[in-house]
Amino acid sequence: MRFCITDIETTGGRYALHNITEIASIITDGTSILDTYQTLVKPDGNIPRNITLLTGITNEMVSSAPRFEDIAKEWLEFSKDSIFVAHNVGFDLGFIRNQLNALDVDYNPKKLCTVRLSRKIAAGLPSYSLGNLCNSLGIKITDRHRAMGDAKATTTLFHYLIANDKTSIIDQHLKKQQKTFALPPYLDEKEFAKMPLDTGVYYLLDKQKKTLVHR
Repeated sequence: MRFCITDIETTGGRYALHNITEIASIITDGTSILDTYQTLVKPDGNIPRNITLLTGITNEMVSSAPRFEDIAKEWLEFSKDSIFVAHNVGFDLGFIRNQLNALDVDYNPKKLCTVRLSRKIAAGLPSYSLGNLCNSLGIKITDRHRAMGDAKATTTLFHYLIANDKTSIIDQHLKKQQKTFALPPYLDEKEFAKMPLDTGVYYLLDKQKKTLVHR
């Protein structure tokens, strides 16, 4: 089994409004690193000052970097046949999927979240943010809030979770994604896959843009 551990840096927290500025991915078989991928990405618009203070990535650094559409095919080839893994997977996968959708590419891989897995496999810790979690488990992080630094730490964390998964939590999470769910009539499966990963309240509309009501 191949896993693609991925971390991104962005211009902000909402994938519908902001862009990726850096992406790093690590291919692992669950115990050993097989390959790595890393690049800065030129976003649409400028990187806000508060984001630069957090990540260290400046507008000058990305001025000559490739745009996402320039690296999309390369990254998809790198990550193919892999399970997508990230710390807070909805964030990273949401950005990547949104930018791929803009290129008319459907990207709906099997996925695992190291936050959710850690809450079950390493239960009882005071915090499950990447920095605090790694500190609790003695995992070293270098280049915090840079894509490859965080991806390496997440990979070490994922290896720890696999080694300590005594009750097959990871397999259970993957098997849940294999279940087939009945979709509402006229709701295309591809359209369903494009629905946002963000937590929130969403309304389904009919062809006349009226809210569908469950009775």
